[in-house]
Amino acid sequence: MKLVFAGTPEVAVPALDALLASGRHEVAAVVTRPDAPAGRGRRLVASPVAERAEEAGIEVLKPVRPRDPEFLERLREIAPDCCPVVAYGALLPRVALDVPAHGWVNLHFSLLPAWRGAAPVQHAIMAGDEITGASTFLIEEGLDSGPVYGTVTEEIRPTDTSGDLLTRLAFAGSGLLAATMDGIEDGALKAVPQPAEGVTLAPKITVEDAQVEWATPALRVDRVVRGCTPAPGAWTVFRGERLKLIQVRPVPERTDLAPGALSVGKNDVHVGTGSYAVELLWVQAQGKRPMKAADWARGVRIAEGEALGA
Repeated sequence: MKLVFAGTPEVAVPALDALLASGRHEVAAVVTRPDAPAGRGRRLVASPVAERAEEAGIEVLKPVRPRDPEFLERLREIAPDCCPVVAYGALLPRVALDVPAHGWVNLHFSLLPAWRGAAPVQHAIMAGDEITGASTFLIEEGLDSGPVYGTVTEEIRPTDTSGDLLTRLAFAGSGLLAATMDGIEDGALKAVPQPAEGVTLAPKITVEDAQVEWATPALRVDRVVRGCTPAPGAWTVFRGERLKLIQVRPVPERTDLAPGALSVGKNDVHVGTGSYAVELLWVQAQGKRPMKAADWARGVRIAEGEALGA
């Protein structure tokens, strides 16, 4: 088939690579978000998908909105048979959805209908799910509600961050997306409507969502930290400033600390929660680099009775 691939961040690159390597389909163009300011200089930088497409000599389309007339005209000129999508980052209007004969097929990083929305991996970790996966589905105008072509499953490991898990799903899902394109071309693959039961939503995680509440149980604190790593980054307050929490470890044997209370040992830092303590492993103070929590604690000279939290 002739394909137009839509995607933006690094997590979409493995799927583009898989389609380019398959040799079975022609990736005629790539659709991605416009260049965005990045770094201290805030200079405009192309998306990872745009950079990969340019390396491969593929036409890159960067509409401000997918309903822009110039973009729609070019899409019709290319006349793709199907448009595979991975984390494109913009809503597709019906006028665009109607262009390819086989529609737009999205690779979504959850087992639909669970975790529809922008942050499925983060929400799966924060909810304590043990299994997640990826799904390919036909995009409709609803939120991740279209019929499903196929799925792959992936175990959520006890120490997984959202970054760890998303990386594994990106590679597992790339094979699923390529196989879905093959099945659509063969006519052997039919999309199956999602069940009405089991729908959960995964809206974007905000900075406010990433604030750790020390009165919640230790397992919840650990899940919030892992689910918000690397972005937007879990955090708490210490001496009126934000302290980023990069890695913690539940310590079930330590039950003597009140929520937020700090206990500094020779080589460890414990914090109380609503159940038992967690050990701070890596933190990042405002304006500083990430560091081991024990080194941070020695540097700030925590006094007896000091605590984390607003």
